[in-house]
Amino acid sequence: MDAETAQTGDTPAGFAFAVSAYLLWGALPIYLKALQHIPPVEVLAHRVIWSVPVAGLVLIVLGRTSDIVRALKTPRMLGMATLTAAMISLNWGVYVWSIANDHALDAALGYYINPLFSVLLGAAVLRERLSPAQWAAVGLAVAAVAVLTVATGKLPWVALVLMTSFGIYGYLRKTLPIGPNQGFLLEVLLLSPFALVYMLWLGPEGHFLTTGLRDTALLIGCGVVTAVPLMLYANGAKRLKLSTTGMLQYIAPTLIFLVAVFVFGEPFGPARAVAFPLIWLALVIYTTSMIRDARAARRA
Repeated sequence: MDAETAQTGDTPAGFAFAVSAYLLWGALPIYLKALQHIPPVEVLAHRVIWSVPVAGLVLIVLGRTSDIVRALKTPRMLGMATLTAAMISLNWGVYVWSIANDHALDAALGYYINPLFSVLLGAAVLRERLSPAQWAAVGLAVAAVAVLTVATGKLPWVALVLMTSFGIYGYLRKTLPIGPNQGFLLEVLLLSPFALVYMLWLGPEGHFLTTGLRDTALLIGCGVVTAVPLMLYANGAKRLKLSTTGMLQYIAPTLIFLVAVFVFGEPFGPARAVAFPLIWLALVIYTTSMIRDARAARRA
C-alpha cells in the first residue's frame, strides 16, 4: 500500500482518506467475527474473489484499466506482483484465523510491531543506519516478544507472521512500478484462479449459497471490506507526508486492541500487561525520533 508519488505536505482530503481507512481496519475484526464459523481459507478465497469487481469498478471510474492490461503483458511486473500477492494473502489468511480463534490481541500486537520491523528490514536489506532511538525502540519490541514467549512457553507466532508478512509486502510493494489501486487489482487477479479452484473443490460443502442468505451476503461483502480500506489508504498516502501517515497507522491496532479486550473479552493477562506497554513505549520513542528527523529534513 504505497503512494504513487512522494508527498511533501498534508491535505484535508488525504487525512480523511487515511483516517477512514484505519477506522475501517480497526472495525474489521467485528465483521470477521461474524464469519468465525466458516473456515479461514474459505473466507480468504471470498476476500480475493469479491475484491476483483470492487477494484475493477474503481479503475473503470478512474479510467486506469489500460495500466492493468499493460501490467499483464509485462513478465517482470507479473513476477513482482506474484510475490506481493503471496505476502498479502498470507497476511489476510492468518489475520482471519486469528479473529476466528480468539487471537485478536496477537493481531494487534503484530500490527503495532510492524513499523519497527520495517525499520529493521531497512537496516538489514538496504543498509540504512538506525539512530540510537530507533535501536532502543527495536530492542523494546524484542523484549516484549521475549516476555510473551517466556510466559506462554511459545512464540507469539500470529503476531510475528502478521508483522513479517505485512512488512515484507510493504517493502516489495514499493518496488512494483504501478499505482496502488492498479497494483491491488493486479494482486487479486493473480490470486483469483487459486481462490476459484478452491471454491469449485469445496462445492456444496462450502458456505456460499448453501447455508443461508446471511452467510452468502457476508462472504460477498468480504470484497468491500477488503478493497475499500486498502484503496482509501492508498489515496490518502498520496496526499500526506510520510511522517503523518506513520503516526496515523497506530489507529488500527489500537482499535483492534480495544475490540479484542472490550468486545471479544480476550484475556489480558500479566504477560500482556508487560508486553503491550513495552511496545507502546517503543512506538513513542520511534515516533518521536521520526518527527524529529522529519523536522530536521525540512529545515535542511
